[in-house]
Amino acid sequence: MDLRERLAAQIAATGPLSLAQYMTICLHDPQAGYYATRPGLGADGDFITAPLVSQMFGELIGLWAAATWQAMGSPSPFRLVEMGPGDGTLMADLLRAGGIVPGFLEAADLWLVEVSAPLRALQAERLAQASAQWADSLDGVPEGAPMILVANELLDCLPTQQFVRTEQGWAERMVGLNAAGELVFGLSSALPREGRDGEVGEVFETSPAQQALGAQIGARLAADGGAALLIDYGPAAGEPSGDTFQALQGHEKVDPLACPGQADLTFHADFLAVAQAAQAEGATAAPLLTQAEFLRRMGIEARAQALAAAQPARAAQIGRQFDRLTAQDQMGALFKVLCLHGSGPAPPAFEADGS
Repeated sequence: MDLRERLAAQIAATGPLSLAQYMTICLHDPQAGYYATRPGLGADGDFITAPLVSQMFGELIGLWAAATWQAMGSPSPFRLVEMGPGDGTLMADLLRAGGIVPGFLEAADLWLVEVSAPLRALQAERLAQASAQWADSLDGVPEGAPMILVANELLDCLPTQQFVRTEQGWAERMVGLNAAGELVFGLSSALPREGRDGEVGEVFETSPAQQALGAQIGARLAADGGAALLIDYGPAAGEPSGDTFQALQGHEKVDPLACPGQADLTFHADFLAVAQAAQAEGATAAPLLTQAEFLRRMGIEARAQALAAAQPARAAQIGRQFDRLTAQDQMGALFKVLCLHGSGPAPPAFEADGS
């Protein structure tokens, strides 16, 4: 019985699933979940992330991490944590760039938070020389030392709920079955009273999982010190989001119900909710930056020029990579960078004057 058949049987037996429940099963089912069995990263997979676009992305994050560590007083040890490390490319580039700062690598206690067995295997191969340790969640990373945490495209794959405004109120969007036994979207019969207005047909998304992660990171930073960099796609605070649920397969958007477990499922990150959850636990949230703003403040123009000068035959390719990461019609504006930190001044690139 494949995952679609098992989902249909579960719905027939116990009723419709919320989008959050459906997403969790499709991504993490042990036998057929997307991340559990077949995560497809890179040009030959289902989606490509910024670290796979260019080494510049991870290198600049490495420089940010090392500069942040210095600004913290160069504590030793400190927890260097990546959540959702993909195939390990970002961390490999981070360590290479951060290693130019004396003492940084020696002080780093490296932890990778990853639940996917196939991705853990890729990470172990790429980071074989890095003495990495793995945890299933941030709870598995020891407390008691300052933390520098990086997460690229993690928030978007955390379970999220949708509510649709009807004439009677807000109804949750669910996954159910039609008369032919096919998976279809529907609305719950119960109409929760969300304390918000809206036009009929408007879609409101909320992710308790994203908020819980923000609170968890915020509590750790407030207690132990440090900083976190959360990079993802989504609207800035106050911008409407609407229906952002999507499935990607072979770099193309597909019907999220068409192939359970065979496509990546995502929602936009709710940066405002994550920041507020972290602040409620005592952390500070710096003003949100676009990915382009962050990378420019960290010196991506100079890095691109240096790479092109060192490798003239790749100059045109490096220029295209630079555009992919920073252009307003590509990753530059769609992706945002949220920085959370403990007490003290804002980390590099997030200072009030933008220096």
